[in-house]
Amino acid sequence: MGRAVAASGVGDGLATVFVHHTSASLVLCENADPTVRSDLDAFLERLVPDGDPLFRHTAEGPDDMPAHVRSILTQSSLQVPVVGGRLDLGTWQGIYLYEHRAAGHSRRVSVTVLGG
Repeated sequence: MGRAVAASGVGDGLATVFVHHTSASLVLCENADPTVRSDLDAFLERLVPDGDPLFRHTAEGPDDMPAHVRSILTQSSLQVPVVGGRLDLGTWQGIYLYEHRAAGHSRRVSVTVLGG
C-alpha cells in the first residue's frame, strides 16, 4: 500500500485499500511483535473454528464458511490518512492482508488515493 501511495503523487489525502474476496480481510494491527498475529489467529480460530457442525456451507472444505465469518468480523476495506506522501500510521501499526483459509490463495487488493 505504501508503494501505491508514493506512486500516486498525492502529498496529503486519504488512501483506501479494498480486498476483493469473501474469505480474506484487512487488519490494522500492531506489527512490531509477531506474537500479536499468532494470538489473533488463535482467537479467531477459537471464536469460529474450522469444521464447526453449525455451518452447512462447506462447498470448498471445512474452512469455507468459517473463513467467510472471520472476514465479516474483520474488514474488507480500510481508510488511512496520507500525510507528506506517506501513510500516516501509528508507530506500531501495520496493515495485514489476512487470509482466513487454511491454504493460501491468490488475492486481489485495490488501493485508491485521493488528495492533493
